[in-house]
Amino acid sequence: MSEASKLVFDIAGFIDGRRLSAFNYKLIILSWLITFFDGLDMMMISYTAPYMAEGMALDQGMLGNVFSAGLLGMTLGGFGFAYLGDRIGRRDSIVIAAFSFGVLTFLTGFAQNYEQLLLYRFFDGLAIGGMLPLAWALNIEFVPKRIRATVVTLIMVGYSLGITFAGPLTNWVAPHYGWQGVYFFAGAGTLVCAAALFFFLPESIRFLAARGRDPDKVANIIKRLDPDAAVGAETQFVLSDEPTYKKSFRVSQLFEGRLMMLTPLIWFGYTVSTLTVYLHASWGPIILENLDVARQTAALVSSAAAAAGAVAGMSLMRFTDRLGPFAIAAFPLASLPVLLVMGVVPMPTDLFLVINVLMVALISGGNYGILSIASIYYPTAIRANGGGWAASVSKIGGVAGPILGGVFLSSGLPVIKIFLFMMLGPSLLALSVIGIGAVVRGMKAEEEEVLAAAKA
Repeated sequence: MSEASKLVFDIAGFIDGRRLSAFNYKLIILSWLITFFDGLDMMMISYTAPYMAEGMALDQGMLGNVFSAGLLGMTLGGFGFAYLGDRIGRRDSIVIAAFSFGVLTFLTGFAQNYEQLLLYRFFDGLAIGGMLPLAWALNIEFVPKRIRATVVTLIMVGYSLGITFAGPLTNWVAPHYGWQGVYFFAGAGTLVCAAALFFFLPESIRFLAARGRDPDKVANIIKRLDPDAAVGAETQFVLSDEPTYKKSFRVSQLFEGRLMMLTPLIWFGYTVSTLTVYLHASWGPIILENLDVARQTAALVSSAAAAAGAVAGMSLMRFTDRLGPFAIAAFPLASLPVLLVMGVVPMPTDLFLVINVLMVALISGGNYGILSIASIYYPTAIRANGGGWAASVSKIGGVAGPILGGVFLSSGLPVIKIFLFMMLGPSLLALSVIGIGAVVRGMKAEEEEVLAAAKA
């Protein structure tokens, strides 16, 4: 059949006209599974750190380096897997990353000294670094634009559950099997999850269409979504809602057109938010211990705070889709007076722990908000790189956060004053998402003018 006589099928219009189906929910569940272990791996270092410090004679500066080694690996791995995701596909990149960090998490349990721990955490970070942006990209490309931020937030439920489970897992396993048992459990679970992804995870039809690949595979996936769709291997699949990139990815593509303003704002907001989240995630349990909170109680409080953050993020998702990025500013702005009270007002320990949960919920809610929009404004052909670069650049804050926390805790200043320092991140995040909202509003106004002119 000649190119001119081929049936043209617009995948963008097809997806935008649909609602979430059983196919989408299965994909979200698979994404939950791997992001669960992603969150577990990221957070359990904070809870196992006190046990590691006792067993390997690690001081706070050495622990800060261990935290940052993993984050540095995640930064570099994020760039690599983002490129891979836009090159070979979302599915294969996710499977490779999942198997890799499953093996490396398991191997971390064999670390015998500080140097080995640094090495394992760095390479584990390389493997895990690109997972979230790839999962976002894959799910975004199967849902209508009107609910993309909602779906990204739903995927992050798995990540939040992993973070929440890290504390109880450490409490259950470490006293009986040592901190090593925590890594053996998480690594083995990740490998089982990676096997499930290998057998059941689909490839993005938007990615395949953007690259002009495997029309028979695209047709089969569309048939799974809609058995009545008149498509086949001979169909020409197109994306009517975005530009086509003929060449390999270039970083300059992240700054073309409206992205010239959006990309820097997303990077900045994501970075300052990550700095705050990782500072508290890395040092939160130890900060509570320094305030005479029992180790297991500190772990449970931190897990409760992570769960509250997930609830906060989910409560924000529909507002973000309806109102745009402006809605995200609500949580970081609300966290400022809470942090101020925590840093200057003496209070009973029980009340402090309750307010700590509220503070983490607000900060985490803002972080979920910025990551929910990190990928959605990029065209399919560069979406993995768009989200991957944002996530990797944000790890500058992730690396800096634990180091700054270690410097602060080693400075001799009252530990409680660290909450005043943490006010900087939410303040800057609020400013950045307000800027993103203004750019997006202007962009939509221009699109409406173009549509009105076309109709006239």
